[in-house]
Amino acid sequence: MTFTRLFDIARFAAENFPKNDMFSTKYNGEWQKISSQEYLNLGNKFSRGLLKLGIKPGDKIALITTSTRTEWAVCDLGISQIGVISVPVYPTISPADYEFIFNEAEVKFCFVSDKDLYQKVMHVKNNIPSLKGIFSFDNIDGVANWNEVLDAGENTASQDEVEDISKTIHAMDLATIIYTSGTTGKPKGVMLSHDNIVSNVKGSAERIPKKSNFDFKTARALSFLPICHIFERMIFYFYQTNGISIYFAESIDKMGENIKEVKPHYMTVVPRLIEKVYDKIYDKGVSAGGLKAKIFLWALKLIESKKTISKPSGLKEIIADKLVFSKWREGLGGEITTLVSGSAALSERLNKIFQNAGIPILEGYGLTETSPVISVNSVQHSKVGTVGFPLKNVEVKILEDGEIAVKGPNVFMGYYKNEELTKEVFTEDGYFKTGDIGHIDKEGFLKITDRKKEMFKTSGGKYVAPQIIENLAKSSKFIEQIMVVGDGEKMPTALVQPDYHFAKNWAVLHKLNIGETPAEMSQSPELKARIEKEIEKINTQLGNWEQIKRIELTPEVWSIDGGELTPKLSLKRKMIKEKYIDLYNKMYDRG
Repeated sequence: MTFTRLFDIARFAAENFPKNDMFSTKYNGEWQKISSQEYLNLGNKFSRGLLKLGIKPGDKIALITTSTRTEWAVCDLGISQIGVISVPVYPTISPADYEFIFNEAEVKFCFVSDKDLYQKVMHVKNNIPSLKGIFSFDNIDGVANWNEVLDAGENTASQDEVEDISKTIHAMDLATIIYTSGTTGKPKGVMLSHDNIVSNVKGSAERIPKKSNFDFKTARALSFLPICHIFERMIFYFYQTNGISIYFAESIDKMGENIKEVKPHYMTVVPRLIEKVYDKIYDKGVSAGGLKAKIFLWALKLIESKKTISKPSGLKEIIADKLVFSKWREGLGGEITTLVSGSAALSERLNKIFQNAGIPILEGYGLTETSPVISVNSVQHSKVGTVGFPLKNVEVKILEDGEIAVKGPNVFMGYYKNEELTKEVFTEDGYFKTGDIGHIDKEGFLKITDRKKEMFKTSGGKYVAPQIIENLAKSSKFIEQIMVVGDGEKMPTALVQPDYHFAKNWAVLHKLNIGETPAEMSQSPELKARIEKEIEKINTQLGNWEQIKRIELTPEVWSIDGGELTPKLSLKRKMIKEKYIDLYNKMYDRG
């Protein structure tokens, strides 16, 4: 059989790649696995239970989980095969956003992973007339458990109804509404059909490498990114269609432990994770001291000096690989085929370092509205600093102002209950305007340069693309976050959130007293002067009009909870500027 709808994928996987460990989740310290057939059985049982609860095709069900787990997969299958629309929601958004999303989507039931999320939804439940019930995956006293839905579907007599409904579902029907947590304004409901996502699964297939000795029976992926994000969700289906077992990581904190246990072949990552992994490796290598530290730094310098990405050649590189980089690969389980990076731009320097250390990274690009992949590098055709070639079933063109526009079966159906906004984001000839600025080079690789709406013009009339500058700056170990500002001002400046952990170690090493807390350290003239030196290095790579002329250090770590970052870790530029308006004014000599 082939697959055209999301729920077809489970059946396709069971027929072509029957597995005993299709999904694995860790409960109470033990990995619990379910087979392909168990997954189908549970999905059917869940569908029957929902029907018994009065759910009908077209109804909306919200799914919220702090970490992905087998229960989510079962819910997703059970929901989709009876024509119900899933509304996956970020666990980190505010209760006010929950209220808005649930009311706009008219959510009937909500499934949450744990007590904290249950309480968060309960906080606004009385303001959501459509919400009939909340179920938890964890056992919580006095709270309905998702097993009650499974129990309601125990009787197989109604399976014919499930099958009859599934036959009426078309590939072009709405499958899910994903609310994007924009940097400003209310969340937007992105409507994706079965075909939108399935076409992206199929279109991405040729880009993901398989080793020559690849064995479908033992291929494993470790999933830890939020599955409410379309990037991880599409990959979740992709793994199934390629016979890859999915192990759901417990949390980011336990990633290292889970990697050692699972020894994955595949993982999706975001640039921030790569940065943190590298920082950890670097700190460990340098702190080893003596000869070990010297060997580490020698090996690192050796691969950083390589102009191309290649396997170790020559005696020096072979020795460096044996003594240093083989340990990096062991730290990632020792069996990684590739890491797939998305969501934001990856530092070219780190990309080269990891790839020359024998850890392949395929960087790609996409949006929720494009299900998500527009383009991605492959092992055969890869170019650092780009996001690869567009998929074969996706058309990309660059509009006159440099904006990237896309057409293809992966492009969304529109924004839920917002025809006006939907109309705004399409060209007259039907291309979706991504809002990103970029170009296609002579070799056909797509390169992203900035977000159109984030570019600004100084009072001198010069355009500045902040993301390019910010990505350069974040290659410094002193800088955790940075926001370049200067719209309508005489010069660009920047608000900087230092890497306070690194700064503290640096201060100890140099016998400096810069304080203990972020608030204290942000006032340190020594730390500010050192970061200004980092900015000076970055400025040498920029045109005079886009160089950062002044900086101020912020007294807190930027976070989702603090309101500075979106759940995808993008900067909430308006919020950051408002929060640090005094520092902003100080940079422009306004009291």
